[in-house]
Amino acid sequence: MTTTATTRAKAGGVWRQTRTFDPAVRLLFLNQLTINLGFYMLMPYLAAHLADGLGMAAWAVGLVLGARNLSQQGMFLVGGALADRLGFKPLIVAGCALRTVGFGALAFAQSLPTLIAASLATGLAGALFNPAVRACLAAEAGEERRVEAFALFNAYYQAGILLGPLVGVALTGVSFRLTCVVAAVLFAGLTVVQLRHLPVRASAGPAGEAAGPAGEEGARGQFRTVLSHRTFWLFSLAMTGSYVLYFQVYLALPLAAGGTGTTTALFVVSALVALAGQLRITAWTRRRLSRERCLVLGLALMGGAFLAPAALGRGPVGLLLCAAVLAVANAVLYPYEMDTVVALSRGRWVATHYGLYNTVCGIGITLGNLGTGALLDVTGWSAAPWLALCAVGLGCAAAMEILARGGRLAAG
Repeated sequence: MTTTATTRAKAGGVWRQTRTFDPAVRLLFLNQLTINLGFYMLMPYLAAHLADGLGMAAWAVGLVLGARNLSQQGMFLVGGALADRLGFKPLIVAGCALRTVGFGALAFAQSLPTLIAASLATGLAGALFNPAVRACLAAEAGEERRVEAFALFNAYYQAGILLGPLVGVALTGVSFRLTCVVAAVLFAGLTVVQLRHLPVRASAGPAGEAAGPAGEEGARGQFRTVLSHRTFWLFSLAMTGSYVLYFQVYLALPLAAGGTGTTTALFVVSALVALAGQLRITAWTRRRLSRERCLVLGLALMGGAFLAPAALGRGPVGLLLCAAVLAVANAVLYPYEMDTVVALSRGRWVATHYGLYNTVCGIGITLGNLGTGALLDVTGWSAAPWLALCAVGLGCAAAMEILARGGRLAAG
């Protein structure tokens, strides 16, 4: 069977399994596909537009891009807390609407203050809808099908990452303004669809969750419940390593590739592995391994992926093999890490837990990228940076094993 035919067959399997879920869950899958399609058709080309199209200095380009990342990472916890307070649906709709405004503003913004404001809006939008979407998916799928739902969610997530840059490069070839307008229209349509078809029960906020004593129902009690959860902190810190390692598909691997051809192949391989393998990998692991074992295995695989470039150097074979193994590891991890967040929350303030989790991992990515960059400056492209990244993965796997052996992940 050809590669194209195989990919179509896998896509058909994804669609068949998607149809077994309720309409609300299917809508959340469509939501994430469209979010990533709109985001990745625009953001990869924003830096070039700012530098070449608007003639901005490098520091100004970095400021605009950094504003988006700062507003999103810094507001995840707030977005999750609001979702638990006001309901999942209002935050999902508000986030999509705000990103419509942000992308629309990027189409016409010329001055630095306007560009920063638009960038802040796009980042804040992600902080509003990301925790809410995941918490809503967990609630709508139910405990029995959460892992399966998050596996499909990741397949749609990766499909958006694969399709977005392809659509974006075609539109940007006409004009970057057209790309922004199309992305804004996509989010506007998504806002209307969510507003009309996302069920009312998705507006229930913490309803259906285990309610605490009356004194704990205020915002202070909500944050105290989440922030004092020591096991959740340890789990989040251990999982941060997976995000640092997976982000190297965007940092160390493209830098090592040094050319657009290999860099493009890295993203294509990563997305295709997820699309083709996610459901089979999840089905295989569910039959043979516990949730805790899957977390340990995924982290160990992520670390082991960097042995390929350490042994084979900067050639395309080692880099593509590393990207493929990282994608397999992420397919192993993602459904179970999302499920573990819900399990550790004990069904209380789920979106707030997702918000805190995203914040911790986002800070970890920033620090990890700084460390990786510094190591590359000192050691160049020797085996040392790859072995250091491997050690991060194995260290996080060991930490997760300690948590699992203590029974803390199972007990929540």
